[in-house]
Amino acid sequence: MYEENLLTKSLKDLFSAKMLKYSLLPFIISMLIIYVSFFVLAGMGLEQLGTVDISTTETTMQNGIPHTDSFQATLAGSSIIQFLMHYTVTSWIASFLVYTIGSFFMLYISIFVSVIVIGFLTPLILRELQQRHYRDVEMIGYSNVAESIFLTIKWAFFMVMMFFLLVPLYFIPVANIVAFNLPLYYFFHKMMTYDISSAICTKEEYKKIKYFSANNIRAKTAFLYIISLIPFLIFFASVFFVIYLGHTYFSEVRKVRLENLS
Repeated sequence: MYEENLLTKSLKDLFSAKMLKYSLLPFIISMLIIYVSFFVLAGMGLEQLGTVDISTTETTMQNGIPHTDSFQATLAGSSIIQFLMHYTVTSWIASFLVYTIGSFFMLYISIFVSVIVIGFLTPLILRELQQRHYRDVEMIGYSNVAESIFLTIKWAFFMVMMFFLLVPLYFIPVANIVAFNLPLYYFFHKMMTYDISSAICTKEEYKKIKYFSANNIRAKTAFLYIISLIPFLIFFASVFFVIYLGHTYFSEVRKVRLENLS
């Protein structure tokens, strides 16, 4: 019942005029970043496909005399694609890889970018929540710019390392679903919980909440991450994620402070 009320309250807050305005900003900024990144990466990819030299040599024996036949060709730019697409098998494999890898890449980069962008809006969203529902809960916070940058780089590094370490699992059905998503969920969980908790709690309060409610918060971030896997929903839902987790942390901080007073 508590979680149902929390979801209902979060949805009502999301559809307020100010929160809807905040929802547009992650969408616009994220789309601009991804748009620019796409053309930069596409340009780099075309340069790598600049020229490829193909050379094969085949030696056969005829009447005990060796005969060597050589084949040489230079493929440039789009010629490589045309060469691959000329054959049915290579055409199917190339198309499958392009669409599959491209889809995964765009989905994951959209989540990554949105998590970064929403971090800049989190204090504003939380301040609005406080004014609406938690005037008795002071937003103290414990973060600073240097720590935020350091932790973001640290968690991004660990995420990349996890992607490489889990490569053997990518070829195992079912296990590969977990292996593909675990690194990004790790980054998603760390960033969301840090951005929200560091804007509301003291460090001691955060440690106490983490100790007693870690599993509950992980379950919530896992639920939100699964929602983010719906293509392009992350661009609009990121504000809802902050609202939902914000309610959770405000409620937990209120409990901790009331316990301290008693």
